[in-house]
Amino acid sequence: MASQQNDLPAPPRAFRFTTQGIAPVNRVQLWEGHNAKALISLDIRTIDESPLQAAEVNLQFPSLRLAHVQGTAQIVERSESFIRQNPTDMVAVFFALAGDAFFYHRGGHESLKPGQAIMYDADLPFMRGFAQGLQELVLTVPRSLFLELSGGTALKRPVRFDFGPGAGPHGQELARRIRAALAVEQPTDDAEDAVIELFRSIASGGNAGSDAGYLAAARGYLERHHGDPELSTAEVAAALGISERQLGRAFAAAGLTPGRYVLGLRLDRGQDLLASPAADGLSIGEIAARVGFLSQNYFARAYKERFNATPLQTRKAARAGVALE
Repeated sequence: MASQQNDLPAPPRAFRFTTQGIAPVNRVQLWEGHNAKALISLDIRTIDESPLQAAEVNLQFPSLRLAHVQGTAQIVERSESFIRQNPTDMVAVFFALAGDAFFYHRGGHESLKPGQAIMYDADLPFMRGFAQGLQELVLTVPRSLFLELSGGTALKRPVRFDFGPGAGPHGQELARRIRAALAVEQPTDDAEDAVIELFRSIASGGNAGSDAGYLAAARGYLERHHGDPELSTAEVAAALGISERQLGRAFAAAGLTPGRYVLGLRLDRGQDLLASPAADGLSIGEIAARVGFLSQNYFARAYKERFNATPLQTRKAARAGVALE
């Protein structure tokens, strides 16, 4: 029994680092040391004599490492000599949240603005700079896993992709899932699986999406657009770049349908609004419309079937501060 327990993967591990309270003379060294343990080894320099200020939230899964990084102006580098001394066997993905950045590599240079991400093999030389400071998400993936996800294609040059508004659903949802995983104290193992499947499409250049990846991207799209009463499976499939048949298959693999899933989202959001003091001035019909129902009667019937209570009963119970059984 003990050997079986030892074979279980380690649970996700969350931890934090900040330079606050550290003597300025020691900050860069300790910042480098933290990143070496938590993400990848980096040669870090400040641009001027101002004391470095930096903070990082980290999450380590059995395969993936995630981080939310903030800091003042700095330059980070992995030169050929540095890589020889500190090999990492990782592919790194940097998602810019604030501040412009440059990325120099053997083939030239790239600029990175908020809402853009860059993916690169961390054992190839690069230099990154942040003149106005940085705020970003970071994902590191073992090279062996990247090759599996990419269909065996090695990453010889940096790949830039968008993840902000208007970007493809896989990039948007990947960044959203990373943020969500970093925001909870005890993330579950399936959070890593969702990130891997979403990353598969990006790693393969969009040529090897899995049903699990399409499902994760579709869920994210539906969560953002479920309030649109005209939302259709055709729209969702088109946003993902797949057929409606593929979309249905992705949901069927999880025992779901797109229609039932979006109905559940709308009812859950409706319940939240009915119980929220901030929405107390909205009528039940207005709430139904806000969460995507064209008919108040249909909202009421579906709500009663789902929660065994009417919308009005939910609202009255919330106002009285009692829970419905």
